[in-house]
Parts: sequence; C-alpha cells; structure tokens
Amino acid sequence: MTVDTLFSLAGRRALVTGASSGIGRQIARGLAAGGASVVLIGRSASLDATRAQIAAQDGDAVIARLDLRDTEALEDAAGELAVEHPVDILVNCAGTIQRGPFLDVDDHEWRDLMAVNLEAPRVLSRAFGEGMLARGRGKIINIASLLSFQGGRQVAGYAVSKHALVGLTRALANEWADRGVQVNAIAPGYIATDNTAALRADPERDLEILSRIPSGRWGRPEDLVGAAVFLASPASDYITGHTLVVDGGWMSR
Repeated sequence: MTVDTLFSLAGRRALVTGASSGIGRQIARGLAAGGASVVLIGRSASLDATRAQIAAQDGDAVIARLDLRDTEALEDAAGELAVEHPVDILVNCAGTIQRGPFLDVDDHEWRDLMAVNLEAPRVLSRAFGEGMLARGRGKIINIASLLSFQGGRQVAGYAVSKHALVGLTRALANEWADRGVQVNAIAPGYIATDNTAALRADPERDLEILSRIPSGRWGRPEDLVGAAVFLASPASDYITGHTLVVDGGWMSR
C-alpha cells in the first residue's frame, strides 16, 4: 500500500456537522480535497459558502439544514439522513459555548448547550453507526477540546459536555472496534474561531493564553485538517478510542 493510498478518501462519503464556519468548514474542505463526497450539516446560510468553496476545489458536497438544539427533531431526521446518505465518515464538530458564572446559567441555556455538544453526537453516532457496523467499516471523529481534560474558567457546561464527549468516544470505540468501526476524537487547543472571539478581544486573557502556547500563536481552523484526514483515512485503521490533541504544545506546559 502506498502513502497516497493510506491517506486517500476516494470513494468515501463523509458527514460534517458545524460545517458552516470555523473548524467544521475547514475539515469538510479537507475531507473533500482528500477525495470524499461530503454532507454538510448546520442551520446557517453560510453552509452555501462552504459548499461553494468545495465546488471550487472540484469537490462534491450537499447540504442538510438541521438545528442541532432540537434533539427530538434531530432524532427523526437522523434516521432519514442515514438512509439517504449512508456515510463512511462522521465528524461531530458542531459546538457551542456559554461563558459566565455557573450560578448564572439558566436551565434552558444548559440544555441547549448539551443538545449541541453531546446529544447531537450521540444521536448521529447511533443513526450512522448502525450502517457502518452493518458494512463492517467506518470512522467517527468527535471534536473535543482541551476542556475535555481541564475545568476552564466560567465555562462549566462546555467543560462538562467535552469531558462527556471523550467518554462517549472511548465507550463506542470499545464496543465497535472488533466490527471495523474506529471512534476517535480531536481536542483542539486555542483556535481562532467565533467561540474564542471574546478571549482574543480581551488583551489580558489573550496575552495570558499566548504566553502558555509553545508555538507562540493561536491555532487556525486549518491546523485541524491533517488530524481529521488522518483519522478518517485507512492510515488510522488500528487507532481507536484515542483523543488526538492539536494545541501548539499547550498541554505539554
């Protein structure tokens, strides 16, 4: 097997949530560049821009608009999507964050965050994982966080959801490894996206964060593409239950 074959996604179909911007958009573009056809999931009109960018690089993408906050609707839609678009690669990337003291977070905000960050990966992994198991092959990649390992500051819901997502990753990896399905996670470090805009706008926090990153810069969404393509490709067929940290060295400090 050649290196090109090891990392090729030709003939594969991938589904990426949160594909309208940031990390999700870049991962979708990267998988398409690797040869996969891509199903783009989100609720924003910006999905059209992602599809246009993939088409411009001679890739193939379709859009399915879903509001991941509505778990009941997602459960109904996921089964239909799994029949219409049976995928080889599922990337659970969509995520949201709430900043503020734990005592100030109301129940509705907490449930919305858990719906997007944890329930959507659970529902989609079940819907699409069933087909993967039947076919004897598949890749599920969950986008975790440094806060899968740390408590953070005033982001209790986010930290809880990302800890749980790594737990789901490991649990499914253990159940499905001997049936040809690998389940892994990527834990991005501090990446310049909409979710971190408030941190980057605060000069004190920005400097504090930068001073701990050995690479000396905030990450960019495209820094996650190589890890995603690797975990989606045959090159990672004997890797499962792993969380790959992409953080510019943050965790080594």
